[in-house]
Amino acid sequence: MRHGKKFNHLGRKTGHRKAMLSNMASSLLTHKRIFTTTAKAKALRVYVEPLITKSKDNTTHSRRVVFSYLQSKDAVNELFTAIAPKVADRPGGYTRILKTGNRLGDNADMCMMELVDFNESMLEAKSSKAKAKSGAKRTRRGKKTETAALVAAAKSEESESAEVSADDLTKIEGIGPKMASVFTAAGISTYADMASKTTEDLRAVLDAAEGNFASHDPGTWSEQAKMAADGKWDELKKWQDELDGGK
Repeated sequence: MRHGKKFNHLGRKTGHRKAMLSNMASSLLTHKRIFTTTAKAKALRVYVEPLITKSKDNTTHSRRVVFSYLQSKDAVNELFTAIAPKVADRPGGYTRILKTGNRLGDNADMCMMELVDFNESMLEAKSSKAKAKSGAKRTRRGKKTETAALVAAAKSEESESAEVSADDLTKIEGIGPKMASVFTAAGISTYADMASKTTEDLRAVLDAAEGNFASHDPGTWSEQAKMAADGKWDELKKWQDELDGGK
């Protein structure tokens, strides 16, 4: 009677069982996944995972110990060069057993056994799920979508930038609030815009606007705007005083 002996002999003698597990471990390390019965997979997990842990210490002694179990130079080289660096941060649980149903004939419980860190599709799905979870924000109302929030933020930023970029054209001698609104409507909202216009351009804007602006002379406005755009406020103030109330 077995009485607490939980070791599964798999219906084989010791030599046969060790040789079988050695071959299965080499196949698993080489191909990263194998299909077998669930009973063999559970026995293989106990056999191969200590070898993977041993491979984290890449020394001659560790390689010789692992080779004594696997008896395959290719499997040992694959374990120490490709698998060990990828599982370096994993404290255990290097393999995964996925049941695939029962085998026809003897109805044996079948499964797929694989290395956890080499299932690329599952790793990508897990990564995308984590990104989606970290990017989503919960809200009580649940009405304002992320797109709407981005649009609102863009509009707010655009309005703020428009407010910052617009200049006070009334600081130019001879331009009042109504005339400043006329120039703003015509697309001349900054000192730099007005400095780039000629006297004829400014006169054309005044003639096209509704109102009596014919008495105003824009001859000095471009020069005043250029000085304001360059930040020469002291010189501009002195010149405006010489203009005796503007022309």
